[in-house]
Amino acid sequence: MSLQESLNKFKQQQEKCQSTLTSIANRSSRPTHSQKQAPPSTSSAPSRVAAPVKFSNDTERLQHINAIRKSPVGAQIKRVIDLLLETRQAFTPEQINEACYVDIMGNKAVFDSLRNNHKVHYDGRCFSYKSKHDLKGKDQLLSLIRSYPEGLAVVDVKDSYVSVMDDLQALKGAGQVWLLANNDSQEDIVYPNDPKVVIKVDDDLKQLFRGIELPRDMVDIEKDLQKNGMKPATNTAKRRAAAQVHGIPSKPKPKKKSGISKRTKLTNAHLPELFQNINMPDS
Repeated sequence: MSLQESLNKFKQQQEKCQSTLTSIANRSSRPTHSQKQAPPSTSSAPSRVAAPVKFSNDTERLQHINAIRKSPVGAQIKRVIDLLLETRQAFTPEQINEACYVDIMGNKAVFDSLRNNHKVHYDGRCFSYKSKHDLKGKDQLLSLIRSYPEGLAVVDVKDSYVSVMDDLQALKGAGQVWLLANNDSQEDIVYPNDPKVVIKVDDDLKQLFRGIELPRDMVDIEKDLQKNGMKPATNTAKRRAAAQVHGIPSKPKPKKKSGISKRTKLTNAHLPELFQNINMPDS
């Protein structure tokens, strides 16, 4: 039997039971010929009317709750943490049950996992969200960034408070921090823009930086940037093509200085080692 057929059968049974109870209530309220009619009561107290028995027809909601409580522990933990993160409020187990249908007290595995989760704070009564850095506003955020001159991962502060990302963009717009993308880890890194901060750079990194020889042609530089996943700020190839269409001559490449030539006036003839590669004119 399919689920829909079972639900239809259950609803029919509810309707039948309701009809039976209503019929019994009507028959019991009618006086029979053998019964004497009771005299009207002189009491002013209102008579009680029996409330009809109601059956719950919220089947989908009950099925949803049952599915949540039978889901894996990790899925239930995520529901609770999402609730704590979005609201930033403290909840008792009963309040969590009402808000997201996770029965913490009825599932020891869920309770223990939630209590020991590094994103959750439990004070013995209530659960609340716990971020890596306890920040309350933009001033504290800037102070924290300045304590990391070598860079702070944005993922470590993005859950500190609700408007932290807006404050981070505001600090960037004000020129107080640098917000750069890390191509290796696909995570943004924020740096303090403070000239007083001393940043230590390893000698190996300095040598690596100085040992990189850039191409002489700007087109080759732009191609290298694109290979590394970066978008060049210029498009030299397009600019040159447009210049040729409009007949604008391109700038000649600067000639490399060749040093000393035969026409150079020699004022240091007493230092012959300087002129070993020069064919001196006959005197």
